[in-house]
Amino acid sequence: MNIEVISALVGLLLTLMVFSYLIGDNPLFRFAIYLFIGVSSGYAATIIWHYVLVPKLFSQLGDFNQLVLLIVPLILSLSLLAKLSPRISWIGNFAMAVLVGVGAAAAVGGALVGTLLPQAQAAMNAFDLSSTGGASPFVKFFEGTVMLLGTVLTLASFQFTMTRAADGTIKQNPIFGGIAWSGRLFVAITLGVLFAGVYMAALTAMIERLSSMINFTRQVLGF
Repeated sequence: MNIEVISALVGLLLTLMVFSYLIGDNPLFRFAIYLFIGVSSGYAATIIWHYVLVPKLFSQLGDFNQLVLLIVPLILSLSLLAKLSPRISWIGNFAMAVLVGVGAAAAVGGALVGTLLPQAQAAMNAFDLSSTGGASPFVKFFEGTVMLLGTVLTLASFQFTMTRAADGTIKQNPIFGGIAWSGRLFVAITLGVLFAGVYMAALTAMIERLSSMINFTRQVLGF
């Protein structure tokens, strides 16, 4: 029995174990999920060790000049090991704070440079009637208007400023409330499209697995 047949058989068994969740939570499904999580964690740890820690940290410790530059990340990395013990876990709090702070800054910077600014640029370029791409200027202008409204209203939907009425109740300005509702409508449409994309990807993966199971069964039975 060659490795291709063994791999196909293991894939078939794991697929059936995952599909067993359709009849309820059971040990077979849990075993498949635990195996998936364990393999994913091991793969991530291997990638971090071979492509991050070894080339960027441990392999450069022999150079004194590099050691001076790496002493801080080395100490922070070692302090994270204190998280393994509840008694001394506070030692790794500073390193965790650095990780969270850097991660948040990278996320905000990425959202600004990779999403917000390109979206604003695309909304402005949509009104460039000199490059209609074969479409009529009216269609180009309409598309640009919809894109600009979607961008502005979506940003405005996150405006939560309230005012206090004469009776002491907190109310939102009706105009801002209508704008925020329109923005939430665009957000709902976007989330619906994203959900449909995720659903189609999952459906495609399920069809691929079912097709693989059927083909493997045909090969085994000689059909």
